[in-house]
Amino acid sequence: MSENYKFYDPAGMYFVTMSTVGWVDLFTRPELKHVIINSLRYCQKEKGLVIHAWCLMPSHLHLIISSEDSLSDIIRDFKKHTSKELVRTMEHIHESRKGCLPAGQAGILDLFSEVADHLKRVKNYKVWQDGNHPEILTSLPLLEFFSNKRDASEALPGKTVWAFFISMFLTSG
Repeated sequence: MSENYKFYDPAGMYFVTMSTVGWVDLFTRPELKHVIINSLRYCQKEKGLVIHAWCLMPSHLHLIISSEDSLSDIIRDFKKHTSKELVRTMEHIHESRKGCLPAGQAGILDLFSEVADHLKRVKNYKVWQDGNHPEILTSLPLLEFFSNKRDASEALPGKTVWAFFISMFLTSG
């Protein structure tokens, strides 16, 4: 991974994006959105994550975050936990949505399982793509940066911004 895409300033505020494997539109059901929201709340309360803004799209999550603790560790734990919870929830609600997958895939869990089969470090299912593309927010004025990202998300055809919360420069908690 390039040095440009790491959490290298422990005091920095970062824009990060976490995407589902295959860019599957996973977060269209309320039960799956709640897994993400509840996990973010947990990270705020228990891990010291400060969320300045967030946007949950159908296939990915954007965050503007900071922390006094290791952001790399927090995001790693978040992705590991949400992977397990998302799979558990999909099994419980009998998620299938065959129409949004490549030919030959019986369901979303089958796709996540097939991807995991090719990796030694992942058991059963791989929900999230590797990486989170952290961009530190010091080289651009924050509002200009955020505005550009917001405008880009609104311009996506057929995509809906499911949740959007802005609390610029306020402590989350």
